[in-house]
Amino acid sequence: MEQNNDTEVTKFIFLGFAGQEKFWHILFIIFLVIYVVTLVGNTGMILLIKIDSGLHTPMYFLLQNLAFVDLCYTSAITPKMLQNFIVSDKSISFTSCMVQLLVYGTFVTSDCFLLAAMAVDRYVAICNPLRYPIIMSRRLCIQLLVGSYGMGFLNASVNVSFTFSLNFCKSNAINHFFCDEPPILALSCSDIVFNIMILSVFVGFNLTFTVSVVIFSYIKILAAILKMSSAAGRKKAFSTCGSHLTAVTIFYGTLFYMYLHHGTSESQEQEKVASVFYGIIIPMLNPLIYSLRNHDVRQALKGIGRKCF
Repeated sequence: MEQNNDTEVTKFIFLGFAGQEKFWHILFIIFLVIYVVTLVGNTGMILLIKIDSGLHTPMYFLLQNLAFVDLCYTSAITPKMLQNFIVSDKSISFTSCMVQLLVYGTFVTSDCFLLAAMAVDRYVAICNPLRYPIIMSRRLCIQLLVGSYGMGFLNASVNVSFTFSLNFCKSNAINHFFCDEPPILALSCSDIVFNIMILSVFVGFNLTFTVSVVIFSYIKILAAILKMSSAAGRKKAFSTCGSHLTAVTIFYGTLFYMYLHHGTSESQEQEKVASVFYGIIIPMLNPLIYSLRNHDVRQALKGIGRKCF
């Protein structure tokens, strides 16, 4: 796995969960089940929103795209990870690694902006209910969607282009289970100070901006809820925000830990666990959170069930 100083790296090798070889088949089964549930849950959410006319609202338009984004970024990393549990060749070509990081980075960043857009949607729905259909027009929803995907692609393409323009002439063993930027930068024999700065600026801006939007929206929402005289109104308002707030807390918590936590080599295994959580488990949890905690989705599921049976 070591390269000579005069030899350019043409492929990388994933170390993955090294030291846990005796559990690899168990881990394969666990992550395969999680991935299947993720595929079924998110695809089902997309189809349910498309089929049920009662869910053709801005909130569910954004939720539908959130399910699509979750599918895309977990599918960029999970199949290769599953393959590496059962095959001896755990390598990935230089180009494939670049593509994996580009796709993954694009959709993870888009996820951040979609969650922020959904927070704005909830703010408008609760604080300006009479003007909600006018403010959250189809045009604005599409603009928010295009902006989310655009920021995701910009962030990923800039970081990927700078990262893979470096020289890799040391070890080609990535201490991770997919091509993520920090462990790849650690393999370069070039000066990576500029790359770390670019990564910190982009990730810092994306997280800070989107989290600020979410926090501002929910402060306004909380203030509006506390002013409501009706207990039933407060309960309904909390229920419409509960699922989104749960998803936001889980997603951003692990992302902040992963990308803004500068640990030592001793913390690398913890960072892998954080990556598993937001890269594989959260895409499975999101459809469950939005179906179990959302009255409209539960009613739509019951309606579909009655039609089928």
